[in-house]
This record gives sequence, C-alpha cells and structure tokens, in this order.
Amino acid sequence: MTTTASEIRWARTATAYDVGSVPVTVYERDRTQPFLLLHGGGGPATVAAFGDLLAARKHARVIMPVHPGFDGTPRPEHLSSVRDLAQLYANLLDELDAWDVTVIGNSIGGWLAAEIALLGSSRISGAILIDAVGAEVPGQTITDIRGLRPDQITALSFYDPTRASGPGPSPELLQANMAALFAYAGPDMTDPTLLDRLGHLDLPVHVIWGEADGIAGPDYGRAVAKAIPGAHFTLMTKAGHMPQVEAPEDLLGVIGDPGAA
Repeated sequence: MTTTASEIRWARTATAYDVGSVPVTVYERDRTQPFLLLHGGGGPATVAAFGDLLAARKHARVIMPVHPGFDGTPRPEHLSSVRDLAQLYANLLDELDAWDVTVIGNSIGGWLAAEIALLGSSRISGAILIDAVGAEVPGQTITDIRGLRPDQITALSFYDPTRASGPGPSPELLQANMAALFAYAGPDMTDPTLLDRLGHLDLPVHVIWGEADGIAGPDYGRAVAKAIPGAHFTLMTKAGHMPQVEAPEDLLGVIGDPGAA
C-alpha cells in the first residue's frame, strides 16, 4: 500500500520552542496517539518521510525535534551529552503537555530514546529503539565513521545503497552535523554505563535491527535487547542501519506487529 501526498500533507507544522534557555525546532504531524521520533547522525531528513507515514497510517501525533546543532540550528555549549539532550526533550514533553508518548529513535536517536525512557517520566509509555548505538557491548564494536566519505557511510548504512534518499546535505552542513553528533555522543558513540543502566527500564521496549547494518551489527542489537527486561527483538531482513529510510513500510508493519519481520 502506498501513502499518497494527499494523506501526508494535512497537518505539517514547524514550531520553535524555548525549552528553558534552549531554542528547539519541532516538526509535528498532529492527530491523536503521540510519538516522539528522534533522528540519528544523518539529521532530521532521515526520519521526516517516516514521520509522515507514521502520522498518516496510525492517525498519530508525531513530534520530530531537530537536535540542537543539526541542520544549522544553534547548540548551546551546556548541551554536551546524550543525557543532556534527553533531559531537554523530557522538558519539551512537559512544554507540549504530551502524555502516553511512545519514543522512537534511530542510531544515536535510539540511544537518546533509551536515555529519555530511563528518566522515568510518567509521560513515556514505551520505547522503540531502531539500530540504536550508545552501549559498550563486549565483543562488538561500532564502526568508526570519522573520516569516511558520505558514500562510504551510505554503503555501511544500507542493504541497498540505491535506496538512500536525496543528494544529502551540503559539505558544510554535513560537517556541522557531524560536529554536533560527536559533541553529544563522543568519538566512540558509546557510554560505558549504558548497558548496565538499560536493566532499569520498566516499560515496553521493542528493539528493531536491520540485518545488513554495517555500523552496529545484529549481534550488537541482540545484546542491547537482552540487557532490557522484557524487551522484544526484531531482525529486519533487506534493511541496514536506517530501516525507516530503506524499508519504511516494512518498519511500520514491525512497529504495528512486533512478531513481524
């Protein structure tokens, strides 16, 4: 089933919020069930189309913040870790008065989703971690993307690199996005405390992984899921590090039916 343009253009808004002293740009597709959709190092473009699809198919309110520092937005110096960003977005949900929120994140956005869930906010009812980095897993590594060309990163990120959408950001914007990414995640994109802290999560968590992920492989994903009490793990075939870009229809099916793959 293909979503038409008329299905996804009904309620796009972009709003700048002041969350404390931090300006945050938020894109929303506003209906009923709320989702907080968090992008990874590739920037907000990597979740925008999936946000449209999620809103249209699930009649959902989809809240998609741009992490400060990405896409030309300012990043205050005091925002210097994924945990800082998690607290910012917990405050954003307070500002929006959003309840029963499912937080979804890809890559560093998945790490961020876990950190938001770990804050224990009563506004969060579940988390979906899609090829989430952040944990130090014995015997598993996260590919170091520093110094790689965009085409090399694409080759690592996709089962079929021809499915990568659009020409990508300008070299200047890409450099700024990478600087913001490493400011939050550090050069290794890990927190040595995260794997143990995941054991404190007490809400439904679904860990979804692309079988062809060349950034962090499926065994890494299985270890993340194993660390979370009661988490469900789904492996998606013919998908890599960004299933929401490469196989959005399949991902939506997996989200709707955790037994699907």
